[in-house]
Amino acid sequence: MKTPAMAVRVDSLTRTETNISVFLIGVMFFIFGFISWVNSILIPYFKIACELTSFQAYLVAFAFYIAYFVMSVPSSYLLRAVGFKKGMMFGFWAMALGAFIFVPAAMTRTYEVFLLGLFTIGIGLAILQTAANPYITILGAKERAAQRISIMGICNKAAGILSPIVFAAVILRPTDTDLFAQLGSMTDVEKSSALDELIRRVIKPYIGLGSFLFVLGFLVYKSPLPEIDTEHESEAIATANAGKTSIFQFPHLILGALAIFLHVGTQVIAIDTIIGYANSMGIDLLEAKVFPSYTLFCTICGYLIGITVIPKYISQVNALRICTLLGTAFTLLIIFTKGQVNFLGHTTDISIWFVVLLGLANSLVWAGIWPLALDDLGRFTKLGASIMIMGLCGNAIMPLFYGYFADQFDVRQAYWVLLPCYLYLVYYAVAGHKLRRWRFND
Repeated sequence: MKTPAMAVRVDSLTRTETNISVFLIGVMFFIFGFISWVNSILIPYFKIACELTSFQAYLVAFAFYIAYFVMSVPSSYLLRAVGFKKGMMFGFWAMALGAFIFVPAAMTRTYEVFLLGLFTIGIGLAILQTAANPYITILGAKERAAQRISIMGICNKAAGILSPIVFAAVILRPTDTDLFAQLGSMTDVEKSSALDELIRRVIKPYIGLGSFLFVLGFLVYKSPLPEIDTEHESEAIATANAGKTSIFQFPHLILGALAIFLHVGTQVIAIDTIIGYANSMGIDLLEAKVFPSYTLFCTICGYLIGITVIPKYISQVNALRICTLLGTAFTLLIIFTKGQVNFLGHTTDISIWFVVLLGLANSLVWAGIWPLALDDLGRFTKLGASIMIMGLCGNAIMPLFYGYFADQFDVRQAYWVLLPCYLYLVYYAVAGHKLRRWRFND
């Protein structure tokens, strides 16, 4: 397959064209965030409405993010065949189809059909992420890649702050606290009727979302976003890669994909489990719905710090090292610290605020890994990006480990799953990204 004929070199873009491109990709990251982070409230919502265990409820994240594993490599070939813009249009249309699948799922209160809808939305997002992440990574100076990705992260996480609040405002009602308390004393017929009414509240919002995504796909295709040649190699990179025939000959990429797998797993656990953790402290859903937003707010604070200090005061690799060490420390504090505190109007165990602070620890990890992993890939960039996007299935798998251990032990002890993840991320930040040859080939 060849790069579409209209593709242009990044260094041929004017400043205005570059700024417009960054803005449009930023809008896309906002949409990614709005749709992705609504899962933090869909999980407890479906757990109640579809009468699920913790493990079953976290299949929301599994169905959504396993699509990245299935679709990431096919996405790279799709983008090479049709170009970035048409590929993005197909991605938005796949997401629209997934949103429309929520309608029959809600009408029948069938959890498996909801999971199919989430999987289809995930397919669309896999296509879009495979396009958008390498696009923004190479759209400018390499040493400022983390800075650009941090800006995209602000767009993503700002949407993440809004999405559970908007969802709760549209779907939940002030009387739902009483409803949830009464479910245990209802007859089977009464409970079924109440839960049917509860789940059908998603129908109108998801019809609106699907319609919006369909139109947006067409508008992106017609937008001034340029097609970028991601396969251009400098003479030095071409020489270095002359003997390379496989993406697996780049250890820093493969180790980076594993780092992304573990990073996104830690991130989604921090955000998607915090409502359930708050519930374990006696905080009801209507109050707990704001905790994912607190975590995402901390992430945005981290992004702002990154934009300010990278690369002027600190390199993106050192920022990555600091964040991974913070994640390790906060994980241990979640598990071992105890005591009631009153903060921001919530009376909770202090450990939940270390879950919130994981948002800060996670903030610059994604931005730090991407440029390190894609460094010097040349003509392998698109395929390398698809391998990185495949790592997003960590969002699907890691919450299941958390849910399993939450059912077997308790919701606090289940946070042990984060520790080996952060320890590996420390390794990649310190040494793993430097590898250019597999040791067993020496």
